[in-house]
Amino acid sequence: MTLSLILLYVVTLVYLSITERFRNYANLIALQGWILLAVALLRLHSIHLFDLLFVLIETLVFKALVVPMILRRIIRKTKINRVYNSGESQFNSLAGSVAALIASIGITYYIADTSMNVIFFGVALYALLSGLILITTRRRIFSHLVGFLVIENGVFLFSMAIGAEMPSLINIAILLDILISVLMLGMFITRIGDRLHSDDSERLTTIKD
Repeated sequence: MTLSLILLYVVTLVYLSITERFRNYANLIALQGWILLAVALLRLHSIHLFDLLFVLIETLVFKALVVPMILRRIIRKTKINRVYNSGESQFNSLAGSVAALIASIGITYYIADTSMNVIFFGVALYALLSGLILITTRRRIFSHLVGFLVIENGVFLFSMAIGAEMPSLINIAILLDILISVLMLGMFITRIGDRLHSDDSERLTTIKD
């Protein structure tokens, strides 16, 4: 069951690299949240009840409900629809995603250790690289925000790879950091939505100048 969920999570990462609609971004982030919730339920049943409840509440409320709601609100407010500008290629994005997947498999195989879960580590590394690709190859700030969220989900999977013991303080720090970042970026994009038809980082640079 856990392996099936992890494979589905990999599919969402691949689809993120080729989808053309920001609404699909929000839906995929929500789906990833539900997948991580199911994975946490299956993998963390042996930890202390308080830690388990905290992780489950964090995953359900924040990853599966609150963040997708904020993303959809940003989309409605700014009326942004498409990921790509004219001339940007889906093929290049897919090729980059596949290259990241191959690199993740290679790195995981090279540093494989009995103290960690190899599958979780490999998928977490792929999520980290996928988020970095979204941030570095996309021009729209909304894509950068989604990339940041994908990286955070990768960090969550890294903690699963290392072991079932997940310190609450680390989770609280991650939760607050991501929540504040999402709210700040959401307010920022909403404020400029009425003045710009698109939120390209290049156009923001010209405004600064």
